[in-house]
Amino acid sequence: MTTLKETLKSDLTAAMKAGDETVRGTLRMALAAVTNAEVAGDEAVELSDDQVVAVLQAEAKKRSEAAEIYAGAGRTDAAAKERAELAVLERYLPAAMSEAEIAAIVAEEIAAAAAAGNSGPKAMGTVVKAVRARVGASADGSVVANLVKAALA
Repeated sequence: MTTLKETLKSDLTAAMKAGDETVRGTLRMALAAVTNAEVAGDEAVELSDDQVVAVLQAEAKKRSEAAEIYAGAGRTDAAAKERAELAVLERYLPAAMSEAEIAAIVAEEIAAAAAAGNSGPKAMGTVVKAVRARVGASADGSVVANLVKAALA
């Protein structure tokens, strides 16, 4: 079974052969980010697929935020480039959960926290941690936090 990093490398090779500059540039950036994450600590490590997904999610979030900033500043060409890079990165990310699915999990975890004696705003940390453990990489942390905050308020 191939790892996500190997898939990125093989797709980069295919993009280079096809002459697809957007995919080539985005995959080079993604692989550079993965390599930087691998050598960031005291000693170099090989990232697992889950860790590579986390790096790709961070890069995708950067592209999304940059696209919004460019669009707000009237730079539609730069915003379109960032959105194109985001689309390439999203191919390698797990499917995102809908807000309704996340909200259902939030409700279950709030009920579990209340049964354990945690309720109200004090339970936010406990509930967010439990929800993040259940949804994994398929939900943005800020969406989870906002849904938990709204449900506890």
